[in-house]
Amino acid sequence: MKEPVFTGCAAALVTPFKDGEVDFPALGRLIELQIAGGCAAVVVCATTGESAVLSYPEHKAIVGEAVRCARGRIPVIAGAGSNSTDHALTLIRQAEDAGADGTLLVTPYYNKTSQAGLIRHYSYLADRAEKPILLYDVPARTGMTIAPETLAELSRHPRIAGVKAAGTDLDAISRAMRLCPADFSFYSGNDSLTLPLMALGAKGVISVCANLIPEAMSELTRLCLAGDYRDAASLHYEYLELMEALFLDVNPIPVKAAMAAAGLCSGELRLPLTELSGEKRAKLISLMQRYGLAA
Repeated sequence: MKEPVFTGCAAALVTPFKDGEVDFPALGRLIELQIAGGCAAVVVCATTGESAVLSYPEHKAIVGEAVRCARGRIPVIAGAGSNSTDHALTLIRQAEDAGADGTLLVTPYYNKTSQAGLIRHYSYLADRAEKPILLYDVPARTGMTIAPETLAELSRHPRIAGVKAAGTDLDAISRAMRLCPADFSFYSGNDSLTLPLMALGAKGVISVCANLIPEAMSELTRLCLAGDYRDAASLHYEYLELMEALFLDVNPIPVKAAMAAAGLCSGELRLPLTELSGEKRAKLISLMQRYGLAA
């Protein structure tokens, strides 16, 4: 039987920058915030962490610092996906060398692949990994998806522990859950779909919102795991506007603007991402003030 890498809420952590460099002191503070807020894991160097603009040395240093700060209290999962299988293997190995408890591997993007190619890509990587792998299905970004039947085949690999399902086709996710073994973990990749996916059997969420509200997202998943969907629904509706507002623009543009407004980090981005526009920023800050989140 495979053990879940985590159950509950894992924060999809931003990478804080300052004057163009990784702000490691801020990274440590953000990890402490997640642990204090009850999060079950942190995910670094993934989409929200601007993985596409990190160098190899930065990637390894961020994972290593996250592991050092976490001190074994919660798992650290490192984004290590690529549209190059060899590149992904390099990222997996350096993340594992830095102490990561597992890796998150997005489907190949741009060049993409067939479903047969997905099986060969992920199997090749899983055969060579030492720690558990979570697949990452996010068709809006990659232009492709992992079919339920493909996921079912991959789910039987002993090193492939679960999937971050960031699509919006609940029927397809339901079919995949039905086809996969019970010890294969599903995680919502969308904050707003955490409740319905956990009602279907998902074990938690990899959350953007947790950067700002780790306590609320941790409590939402705790309620779902306890089968208390009435109270979970109340919490879901309470924070639904914020979940939606953090996607007013390309992630992580809005969440970094929100974190700067909350005094959590500088909010600095790396090109090609740019600051949140005036109208969208005003809407986000106004909403944060209603939630009592703006500094």
